[in-house]
Amino acid sequence: MLVACLTPQAAIAAEYNAHGILDFRVKHINSSDQGYLTGGQGKLGLGDGVHFSAAQIGADLSVSWDNGLSAHGVFNAYPEATGDGEKSALGLTEIYLKYRSLPNSAGYRIQTKAGLFYPEISLENNAYAWASKDTLDSSTLNTWIGEEIRVVGTEIKVTRLGRINNDKYDLSFSATAFVNNDPAGALLAWHGWAISNRQTLWNEQRTFPWFPAREEGKNLAGQAHKSDPFLELDSRVGYHTRGEWKLRGKGSISAGYYDNRAIPYKVVDGQYGWRTRFYHLGTRWRLSDNLSLTAQYLSGDTLMQSKAKEDVVNNDYASGFVALHYNWHALVANKKHKSTLRVEDFSVTDNDKTEGDDNNEDGQALTLNHSYRLNKQWFLSAEFTVIDSHRPARAYTGQPVDSVETQWQFATRYFL
Repeated sequence: MLVACLTPQAAIAAEYNAHGILDFRVKHINSSDQGYLTGGQGKLGLGDGVHFSAAQIGADLSVSWDNGLSAHGVFNAYPEATGDGEKSALGLTEIYLKYRSLPNSAGYRIQTKAGLFYPEISLENNAYAWASKDTLDSSTLNTWIGEEIRVVGTEIKVTRLGRINNDKYDLSFSATAFVNNDPAGALLAWHGWAISNRQTLWNEQRTFPWFPAREEGKNLAGQAHKSDPFLELDSRVGYHTRGEWKLRGKGSISAGYYDNRAIPYKVVDGQYGWRTRFYHLGTRWRLSDNLSLTAQYLSGDTLMQSKAKEDVVNNDYASGFVALHYNWHALVANKKHKSTLRVEDFSVTDNDKTEGDDNNEDGQALTLNHSYRLNKQWFLSAEFTVIDSHRPARAYTGQPVDSVETQWQFATRYFL
């Protein structure tokens, strides 16, 4: 829809767009523990049993003007699932202004973004409202990004366009300065890596499992009962940088680095600063007409200290996945069928000596997805996930340290 907006100089055309997703699912989970979304040590969002839910109701709204400026707002709702699902939640996940210039004669284009947004990390969550096109649930890597990594800041991106320079590739570099992500790392430490499609909403607090170090008189007795990942506690500016090489018609390779620069011994109302840093690598590559690959790897560390500057939580962490996507049109003569196989490995290494707070973890996961496109907007999907993990902290609540969890999901998704 085009609307003429009059200014003293000229009329500027505004185009309004409304997109979104409706995601209805039934899932069967086999797990010995409660789902991580409700404070358990499980690696899946929900616990054992059969669950019916609207897994995501998302709205992706924007208005753009012909001078290169646009405004964006993304809202998500997560109604309570049957069984042991968390309470319903509705709220904002992103809101920002973006400006994108025309390329100059040398083929350089500048893009700026300011507001609340995801740093450019995920290669999976490429649909409206940060949903994934290829799988129902994100990898452990990007589930964590959706849970704890969001910034209020400004991003500047410079792209060198190959077509203007007679090259087959584009080069881009971006830098982001941000605030409001100081507690990031707490949830990764205390429930570990997990798999779901759940995103944390702005100003939403998230629960985590009980462990002995939270008892009265212990090291973490002052920690709030829920984590609020999008807070600014110390007025220090963090940063994220990213570079990408994109080969026309084939794919892309990217690398980036994130550092929230939080003061690790700063605490406000039970919320601690966590000095969280990581680098990330990724590629999306077309292997043939039918077969493509997506791979990502993330590795970093996080530190939280007492007011006396003694280490309370000091963790290294890593997660990576490789996914193959196959379009079946070579066999069934249409583009309606698509299959994805994703394998991943994840770990957390606990380097501190805090009693009653063992964050060590090691695990692997496999996901199989098949989707069928009914028409342009409706999709049917079936997905199987198995996660094999070793997490000593499960012993705190009487659960097996080693666990194999499985999940079957069947979904009907509508993309507007």
